[in-house]
Amino acid sequence: MLTVNFIGGARKSFQTDSIEITQNIDTISEMISHLILQKPENTPDFNGKNLLIAVNGVDSSALSGNNTQLKSGDVINIIPIIHGGSKTNVTFTIKNNQIGLFEIKKSYANKEYLLSLRKKFPKLHLQAVSSKFILDKEHAKKIITISLNQKSNDQLLSNNIETDLLLRFSNTTQINDAIKNVGLSNPENFILISIGTKPNLIKLNETICYNLDVIFKKDHSNFIKKYFKISNKTLDSIESKTPLVDLLVEKASILI
Repeated sequence: MLTVNFIGGARKSFQTDSIEITQNIDTISEMISHLILQKPENTPDFNGKNLLIAVNGVDSSALSGNNTQLKSGDVINIIPIIHGGSKTNVTFTIKNNQIGLFEIKKSYANKEYLLSLRKKFPKLHLQAVSSKFILDKEHAKKIITISLNQKSNDQLLSNNIETDLLLRFSNTTQINDAIKNVGLSNPENFILISIGTKPNLIKLNETICYNLDVIFKKDHSNFIKKYFKISNKTLDSIESKTPLVDLLVEKASILI
């Protein structure tokens, strides 16, 4: 018997949080085919595509994808990814650390929300940064790399990597200023930076899936240039395909 849990929009397709499959199912591909046939009529479509599927807490993409073998007793979590190429999160790896970036809706922009997640996921490093201060995945990845390197060298700007991240994205060594301007002081979308293991990131995604918005859907380059007083003339003098990102990363790397 397999236990299949539906997260987010998948619940609407099947009108339930969970089902049990007693038929003999050998692979994820077979399970998806079975679910498509079993979906109730007159509910949102479920075509088996654009899904994050975890088997016993492990992302199936880290196993054998849709060919992942299933056995009786397995617990499978199914999380739909937004259609049309839009995503609510991105993930990547830096020095054996799994990194997740999640775009959280502005209605959750408060300290209590972040503290509750830190309490629920003590093995994850979690920090909230206003979406306006992160250009894209590469900008985030390079800043996070700096903080992880500084952590390895015991040279963080503060006593923990979460605060170090906030300071580097805000380009200041003043914690109060960083919290006020880049943290959760304003009711606006924010990026939740998560550092840890893939199973914990999957569980985090399952917990916050209803709180997510499309990530990096707005271009904040003009705001960032104005905020940090970066002129087009300065950017034109930088020989790079991504001069604004490179300049922001350079500023973040020299903070002491």
